[in-house]
Amino acid sequence: MPLFNDWCDSDHQQDGRKHLRRLTELDGGRAAIADRLPDILRSHYDDMERIADDIRDLGFPGAAALLAERLPRTSRARSGELGEILATELVEEQLGFSVPVRRLRYKDGREMALRGDDFIGVRMDAAGDLFLLKGEAKSRAQLAGATISEARMALSRDNGRPTATSLLFIADRLMEREDESATVGRAIRNEVANRAVPATRIDHALFTMSGNATPQALIDDLQAAGPERTHTVIHLRIVDHQEFIRLSYEGALALGND
Repeated sequence: MPLFNDWCDSDHQQDGRKHLRRLTELDGGRAAIADRLPDILRSHYDDMERIADDIRDLGFPGAAALLAERLPRTSRARSGELGEILATELVEEQLGFSVPVRRLRYKDGREMALRGDDFIGVRMDAAGDLFLLKGEAKSRAQLAGATISEARMALSRDNGRPTATSLLFIADRLMEREDESATVGRAIRNEVANRAVPATRIDHALFTMSGNATPQALIDDLQAAGPERTHTVIHLRIVDHQEFIRLSYEGALALGND
């Protein structure tokens, strides 16, 4: 079920291959997704079937205790990771890419940030050509130019290509599955070796979430982006940014109260 269509009003502006998407919460929008958001968060940290098994074996308190070992506790870590989660959901809902691996399930520690690209989208067309989306997510109470510049620098590294480490991580996880995902994993491994996917098939996405209105620096950043690929810049305004993050994680941990 779509998340953002029920939650937010979206203003989409396009100039050639450059897209600006500004999202603001609808009146009643947060209430409309209140029953979905906890499971969305949980699914990025653990497999939902495993959580169901934990509930059967341990009851709600035990399952919640296990889940709590995966979720961050500090406001800074929660802010960054919720940004990645919502970016992933938006990419799959609106940008036509799959983000096939929920990478927050593979963290070394609850508060440790993962290295590599924040999110990578994947698509294969009928001819078997591979398309990639390299993404950065930033969540701040007040979004400013320095953070936007930092994200753009990350997108531009490696000549704008997803890092080999990030791609191989995804490919390995896909090839462990006993389904058609292995074919995509094989294609990604081939790309790491050959670097054959042209820039025109590697899109960039910058997802931002903050309490302030879309800063001019974000619009300027998009206008300055190069013409060789598709660029999408997204800004989600959450006026009570820090409170929203706190409540979102509390909701995810409240197993049995959904």
